[in-house]
Amino acid sequence: MLYDATTLDLEEVKSTCFSSLSPLKLKTFPKKEKRKYLCLFPIMDVFEAKRTYTESEVNALLEAIYEDYCILRRYLVDYGFIKRTKDGKAYWVSEDVVL
Repeated sequence: MLYDATTLDLEEVKSTCFSSLSPLKLKTFPKKEKRKYLCLFPIMDVFEAKRTYTESEVNALLEAIYEDYCILRRYLVDYGFIKRTKDGKAYWVSEDVVL
């Protein structure tokens, strides 16, 4: 675990940062690192485990959630939610992330 966080913290982030959970729509990406981290958990629900994605596919999934999809992709990789090849051509869900 990267941050000391509870499910209550996650629920608070969901209620303040997202305008909708179905379909998932992020209204603002938090400035504080812990909140950024927590914000990525609901976003991970759009990805399938054990599937490889192209960068275009990742971008399309994230753009449907938030207009600045590049920042979401960057933090998903930086925080270890998704892994990618060195050339950035293939992405997949990491199995290492837990709340």
